[in-house]
Amino acid sequence: MHTGLAHTLEFDRDGKTLSHLSIPFSIDRSPYFQVKVPICLIRNGDGPTLLLMAGNHGDEYEGELSLAKLVRRLDPKRIKGRITIMPMANAPAVMAAKRCSPLDGGNLNRAFPGDPSGTPTSRLANFLETELFPRHDVVFDIHSGGTSMEHLPTALVERNADPERHRRGVELMRTLGMPYGFIADNGQASPTSMGAARRAGALGVSGEFGGGGTATVDSMAITARALDRLMIAMGVVDAPVLGAGEKPSAPTRLLSLSRHSQGLYATRRGWFEPAARLGDSVTSGQLAGWYHDLERLDVAEEALHFAESGLVLSRRLHTMCEAGDCLMQVAEPVDG
Repeated sequence: MHTGLAHTLEFDRDGKTLSHLSIPFSIDRSPYFQVKVPICLIRNGDGPTLLLMAGNHGDEYEGELSLAKLVRRLDPKRIKGRITIMPMANAPAVMAAKRCSPLDGGNLNRAFPGDPSGTPTSRLANFLETELFPRHDVVFDIHSGGTSMEHLPTALVERNADPERHRRGVELMRTLGMPYGFIADNGQASPTSMGAARRAGALGVSGEFGGGGTATVDSMAITARALDRLMIAMGVVDAPVLGAGEKPSAPTRLLSLSRHSQGLYATRRGWFEPAARLGDSVTSGQLAGWYHDLERLDVAEEALHFAESGLVLSRRLHTMCEAGDCLMQVAEPVDG
């Protein structure tokens, strides 16, 4: 009654099932409270299995809205195999419009492999890695920059030590038709959903589909295209569901972010003024921006410079910063 995670899902049942994952967590307002995480199973016989999730961080809306549309639009007769849909994986964070859960401070995308007897976020992460992810061929986790970040529209896979599985992951990433593809080196013990998918034996693909804590015409269109292309490529549908099937204008350009020196970080409280735009090509030593101290008007702003060359991948949107805040990231173009 007070621990674990409960559900009534039947993974081999045909049709459309709308249900919840239920996580007991006593709170001041409700001693027998359960965190309710919406989940939808759509199945039509044997075939490929695909898990679609969004709301891993609560303030990233492109995936949440797109997957909610998909739940409403997908008729089981249109698909082959099974699609599992979680539009708001970290439901408390989504409802609070926050990156992390207000119940336990949990960042779901740093909580894997989790703990079945831990906090709600940790219990959910453990269920996903040990019970849900292993039931699927592919896990697609949709992100964006959230409230505080501007991000290039970029698909993402984590590097796999198995060369063949890494090749398949990159191939899957290219299928999405994103302008950029981002290869992350987070190691075998990665606490992310992509690390969990890899350990569970599934192919994991993710990406950043917008930013700024909002959804735009362009960010929604690129998310719809990626979902349609992935479902078609896997053979779970035979035609676009969310969009008109527009083709990408150019092949995906691969990027790599593998060193801390590719990031520019604040070392004290201040206000950051950028000198480079998202997507700019920059060189080592080039001016990145200026750091102001508005509490000491007699002190000149400090010029900050990029430590590495590459493409500006992300930028902090909040001008006021504290020590440790990432101001910009520069990704390295990868050939082949």
